[in-house]
Amino acid sequence: MSNLEKVDAFLKDAGTFFYTTTDGDKPRVRPFGFYMLFKDKLYFGMGKQKQSFAQTVANPNIEVCAMNAKRQWIRIRGTAVVDDSAEALEAAFAKGPFLKTLYNEQTGNKLGIVAVENGYAEIADMGGGFESFNF
Repeated sequence: MSNLEKVDAFLKDAGTFFYTTTDGDKPRVRPFGFYMLFKDKLYFGMGKQKQSFAQTVANPNIEVCAMNAKRQWIRIRGTAVVDDSAEALEAAFAKGPFLKTLYNEQTGNKLGIVAVENGYAEIADMGGGFESFNF
């Protein structure tokens, strides 16, 4: 299993994860559920009208954290790079068809998509297990 596949498996198992940005010098964290693997990279999506997107653009250093039912957790960090390509948008809508009800001409909201560059992850557990890797 590749390192990116490990990240995918963990996020899929956890379901909800927490996406962290900064607002000036203050951390901001919120629950997310949508991510995708596209072109061998980890992608996240959020509304372009949201503070999370503006904060990501202003400071692209992000961190994501999730815990699974086995009480293991993952911390992911990297640099978010905006991908405005039609291909990425189509892939996001294919992975999460519910996104079309949130981001469309009727709502006026647009989906912002970011790819994680220089990805690094740590998987740990309460028993002292620890693994770190780049992806």
